Amino acid sequence: MKLQLRKDQAKGLLGGVKFELFAKVELTGEELELVRKYKAEKEVLLKRDVKIPFTGRAIVLNLTIGSLTAGQTFTCSDIAEILEYENNVKESCGNFKSYMEVMKHFGGQEIIEY
Repeated sequence: MKLQLRKDQAKGLLGGVKFELFAKVELTGEELELVRKYKAEKEVLLKRDVKIPFTGRAIVLNLTIGSLTAGQTFTCSDIAEILEYENNVKESCGNFKSYMEVMKHFGGQEIIEY
C-alpha cells in the first residue's frame, strides 16, 4: 500500500488563496483482491467532526477504504486546516493497514500469551 499526497493552491473567488490536498492510496494486486473479497470499500477508517472557520459549523469527515482508493480532494482556506486533513489521512492509512493485516490473516486460531 502506498499513499500518494499532492498539495496545490488556487485562487479563490474573491482573490484569496485556496489550498488543496489530494490523497489516494495505491494497492498491490493482493491488497486489492482482499478489499474485493471482503467487500470492504465502505468500511470507515476515520470519522471526525471538522470545524469550519468563522461559521461555527462543522462537517463530518468520513474516510473510507473506497474514498482513499478512489482518491479524495480536500479544499481549504488555510494551511492549518490542510495539515489537519493530511494528519487525518495518514491516521486513516494506519487504520487501513490494520484492516489489511486482519483480512490477510483471517481465520484459524490465535494464541496470546501474557
